[in-house]
Amino acid sequence: MAGAKKNAAREGRTIVFVDESGLSERPHRCRTWSPKGQTPVLEFHFNWNKLSAIAGITWWNFYFRIFPDSIKSPQVVVFLKHLLRHIPGKVLVIWDGLPSHRSHLVRDFVAAQDGRLKLERLPAYAPELNPVEYIWGYWKHHELPNFCPKDFSQLSYEARCALRRMRRRPPLVESFWKQAELF
Repeated sequence: MAGAKKNAAREGRTIVFVDESGLSERPHRCRTWSPKGQTPVLEFHFNWNKLSAIAGITWWNFYFRIFPDSIKSPQVVVFLKHLLRHIPGKVLVIWDGLPSHRSHLVRDFVAAQDGRLKLERLPAYAPELNPVEYIWGYWKHHELPNFCPKDFSQLSYEARCALRRMRRRPPLVESFWKQAELF
């Protein structure tokens, strides 16, 4: 990891950590307060439509895309294009060993970028090194706890709004880096 950081600094690359997560219409239950003797009740229907998100974090901001269903190679390429559109210059993406990250489609896309995009893998079984993991934890435990959407579109809307709110708080983005204790 230290070698990748030094090479990125020498080459003038922006370091972006990337990770994926998901939500479903089933609420993410967290402890909460209620009046004494009145147990809170979460009412939800039994639809398990899945919403997936992919995010990348730099020192100053994080970028995200939300997709229905699972994230596969085409969605990863869409997100990488999104990153390259918003981050000028050379980019170093550091991520885990998800099979879609190693696919032919992603490799071909990276090769077509003529060296502007470089990929590095995190060590196996080390999610605590990726600051994006802390984005997902905050998103689920503080922005959307006990949220019971009426339908899939409400889930998508609220998830997107929560990520936008988080992105507008620079001290919060900085705290994700501090939690990962990378730099």
